Amino acid sequence: MRSFIRHPASVPIDFQLEDLVARNTDYLKNVSQGGLAFHSTVALTPGTTIRIKIPLVSPVFQAIGKVSWCHPTPPGFEIGVQFLDEDDRFRARMVEQICHIEQYRQEALNKEGRTLTGEQAAAEWIQKFATEFPDADTSDTNE
Repeated sequence: MRSFIRHPASVPIDFQLEDLVARNTDYLKNVSQGGLAFHSTVALTPGTTIRIKIPLVSPVFQAIGKVSWCHPTPPGFEIGVQFLDEDDRFRARMVEQICHIEQYRQEALNKEGRTLTGEQAAAEWIQKFATEFPDADTSDTNE
């Protein structure tokens, strides 16, 4: 049973294993208050602790999480991560909104041919959709 609503995303995400210097960059699939999922070119073992960074947001979102699951999705893997720190869960709300705004910006370009800056997209998204954004305590019970 899912505890948090998933919000779609397709923004860059950096991650590294807790004990390694090597860093990987892949793409976020979705984010919720409890964690996130991302596409990866490498498999990660469930239970592994990783550092996550989403450089698109300002300030940069950084968190430590635990790999919950890893599913093969050719040509790579889909990785599910649970946030370990309660503060990261609340900061993820900001990331959720930024992901929606970035998706809106991409849709404006792809569907309407409009090129928006991040600020323009944010202003339009807030005006059109902010009142529909789920409350932090809203739950999604879908698997």
